[in-house]
Amino acid sequence: MTTYRRVKRDRLPKETIALAKALIGLVLVHDERTRVAGKIVEAEAYVLKDPASHAYRGKSARNASMFLPPFHAYIYKIYGTSFCFNVSSEGEEEGAAVLVRALEPLEGIPIMMKRRGAQSMRELCRGPGRLCQALGIDQRLDGIDLLGRRKLWLGDAGFGDVQIRKSKRIGITKAAHRHLRFYEIGSPFVSGPRHLST
Repeated sequence: MTTYRRVKRDRLPKETIALAKALIGLVLVHDERTRVAGKIVEAEAYVLKDPASHAYRGKSARNASMFLPPFHAYIYKIYGTSFCFNVSSEGEEEGAAVLVRALEPLEGIPIMMKRRGAQSMRELCRGPGRLCQALGIDQRLDGIDLLGRRKLWLGDAGFGDVQIRKSKRIGITKAAHRHLRFYEIGSPFVSGPRHLST
């Protein structure tokens, strides 16, 4: 089993855009019965007063975890079947988060393949719904402190600084012009169309 250092709270920035960049190269670990993990290679920032954000119209039962202190999990369902994983940011009760869009699979790959019914390493965690399915992430884990001693957490595998590029966010219509998507240059595991990912 690979050893990952748990990320310390003072290492990560609270500001949403800075956090989105800082997450690239860290490892998302789900350690429940069996361990699965992947390196974060793509993330999108949903900032304060962002028309594309779930928090734009204020706090609700559905988006409450966006208003938790920074570095908590905000998990919601899309299309009735899939989940999306986010990391809360900014200050408590402010309502902002970073959507993790893609991972490079690192550990527990046979388990991921079984969950996804997929044989392609590249497609296992390429997209927010796919990565949640592969890692077994669902709404039971909503609100978890990702820097605490819990079963879903952020780790450091020593990848160091990775080269990052930014682009428009994917699959939104509001504030679509803003370049708030960040991804690792050259990673084959990044989601989205080629012209936004090279």
